[in-house]
Amino acid sequence: MGGRIVVHSLGQARAALATAASLKRKVVLASGPGAGAYAGPAWFKSLVDQAKSACPGAEAEAALDCGEAAGAALAALRIGFKRVGFSGNAQARADLEDMARALGAAIETGSDDSALDLRDKKNAEASCRAYLAGETLA
Repeated sequence: MGGRIVVHSLGQARAALATAASLKRKVVLASGPGAGAYAGPAWFKSLVDQAKSACPGAEAEAALDCGEAAGAALAALRIGFKRVGFSGNAQARADLEDMARALGAAIETGSDDSALDLRDKKNAEASCRAYLAGETLA
């Protein structure tokens, strides 16, 4: 796996995939925290699908963070996400984990501090290139 890159727009997702493809690295395109709850699973699925269409040579998985929104996490599983972040209560998490297992998916808890978040990066492609090449980011 090349790394986990948090994207907030189609342009950032395309830059991440184009860079990953050029470096022959597999990446996880991750949503921002709680995006499943405020933007919805369908929005992020569309964003990822469009980015993959624009860069068919890229190898990528998608991870949608739903925060504490169990309904959004369930919807994400139903539309095909294999990685769904959920930080809600233990009973809801256990139920979602059972559903995820049945669908060949996983419920992720916690955050990945090693991920590259493109939110405030002025040059997404350069940031992705440095991150995926293991260089120190300024």
